[in-house]
Amino acid sequence: MITLYVSPGSCALASHIALEEAGAEYRTVRIDFRSGEQRSPDYLRVNPKGRVPALVSERGTLTETPALLAYIAQSFPAANLAPLHDPFAFARVQEFNQYLCTNLHVAHAHRMRGHRWADDEATIEGMRRAVPRTVGECWAAIENGMFAGPWAMGEDYTVCDPYLFTMAQWMEGDGVDPARFPKVAAHRRRMGERESVRRVLATY
Repeated sequence: MITLYVSPGSCALASHIALEEAGAEYRTVRIDFRSGEQRSPDYLRVNPKGRVPALVSERGTLTETPALLAYIAQSFPAANLAPLHDPFAFARVQEFNQYLCTNLHVAHAHRMRGHRWADDEATIEGMRRAVPRTVGECWAAIENGMFAGPWAMGEDYTVCDPYLFTMAQWMEGDGVDPARFPKVAAHRRRMGERESVRRVLATY
């Protein structure tokens, strides 16, 4: 059985939804970031990075959301969560998810985790103040150039959709008005209506 380590409000939600969509047999283990459980010796044995998600399979542990989403799509091909038989189309899925991971998520993290990049308080505060602009620029790139509609990649639902939905949960906290991005806002509403998403959200 797959074990997925999660924390409320984290990007682990994307992998959690994907496992539910895939019909996978899995269990979740909640890591309490408020108490610092992610830095506990027990959890660091699971994921030395001290972050979530971490997915433990019979072959070992995987980390990093794009990798987990690709693994889930490939492990449960009957769920049709990615265009696995089209190398170019599958690369586009990877491209989308990597942008969320390396651009949008990093810009978002500047709001509360500036210490990862700087130790000067003025610099950290400057990063924090810039978040509405930098995160908004990422959302503009998604809205205006990357989002195909009605799902992230077009007509077919893929593992990009739970990841996009997860990131969209953070918009208001980042000082970004969802009304500026109607395609993304409509996608967030559409995702919220899926039974799999409702089941997962009910567990948090």
